[in-house]
Amino acid sequence: MSVRRLAEKQPATFAFTPENEAWARLEIAKYPDGRQASAVIPLLWRAMAQHDYWLPKAAIEKVADMLGMPHIRALEIATFYSMFNLEPVGKYCVQLCGTTPCMLRGAQDIAAVCKERIGEQRHVSADGLFAWAEVECLGACCNAPMVQINDDYYEDLTPENFRTLLDDLAAGRPAKKGSQIQRISSEPEPGKGPTLLDPALYDGSLVGAFNQRVAESIAASKQAKN
Repeated sequence: MSVRRLAEKQPATFAFTPENEAWARLEIAKYPDGRQASAVIPLLWRAMAQHDYWLPKAAIEKVADMLGMPHIRALEIATFYSMFNLEPVGKYCVQLCGTTPCMLRGAQDIAAVCKERIGEQRHVSADGLFAWAEVECLGACCNAPMVQINDDYYEDLTPENFRTLLDDLAAGRPAKKGSQIQRISSEPEPGKGPTLLDPALYDGSLVGAFNQRVAESIAASKQAKN
């Protein structure tokens, strides 16, 4: 497990905006007396979103105080979960999925664009806008490769449309969320037509053949032992 430390440069104070303060109070009220600490993860997440998507020490302690828990307990949670950024990530925090489905569909090409456009992982770009890191599965495997930028998913990426996406964000232009190839949800790609039409997928023949192979394997194993 990698060591996660707080950023060296820290703001002196942190306070929720009035809107986020009201949201936090409603979130805390969901839990019975004595269990308010259960709201620590959503409150830390809200604090991070408010503070340019990274958590300063003052924000962690503020959340702990609101929940009546020791500072060290909130610090343990913030430093344990990699979803919490502990240092500046620029205006746009790019999380690139690098697990198997995305890797097979070209995640390494998207990583190359990140290195070219942003720089090395976990460092803010020279313009102060971007930082990126490769992360574990983000759950959009059907539309791989994909990235999460702040709160939003951008899917079906190619080096070309990903460069355009980064350029649009940097210029303050509207950027389309979700699939970048006009795919709807996780339906087949445009023009590819229906999928999963093989009757063998539904008539039980594949399962029956699999079960037969398993039974034969078990029988052969027992015979070998005898």
